Amino acid sequence: MPYCNPYLHDKLLDAIRTECNKMVLCSQVPTTFTEANTTYALADVAMSPTDFTIANGDVSGRKITVAAKSGVPVDVTGDPVVCALLDTVNQRLLYYVDETGSQTIYAGNTVNISSFKIENRDPVNS
Repeated sequence: MPYCNPYLHDKLLDAIRTECNKMVLCSQVPTTFTEANTTYALADVAMSPTDFTIANGDVSGRKITVAAKSGVPVDVTGDPVVCALLDTVNQRLLYYVDETGSQTIYAGNTVNISSFKIENRDPVNS
């Protein structure tokens, strides 16, 4: 039976918590930092370590919960496809999740971004 020490799960999740300083709604799936930060960016908000909570996973392993953000200014009109977590200091696209709200957002308005979880599950036999 495979095993992963919770310490290792937390190292991954803690890197997201400590390095992510910006969350961006993107109109397309980014493959690079520049695409997430500029090319496909519709709305963005600053993040800090207090926006993340690490705990036991819902299924197994460990998880990080990303705080909801309300009143995020929309810079560009479009349809959000993913929500990306960025490290602007090192210009890294850290992680992204599918955006589940299928609604066009409009420049000059604000948008609310729901809380979401990233679960790093325990390994299993293949």
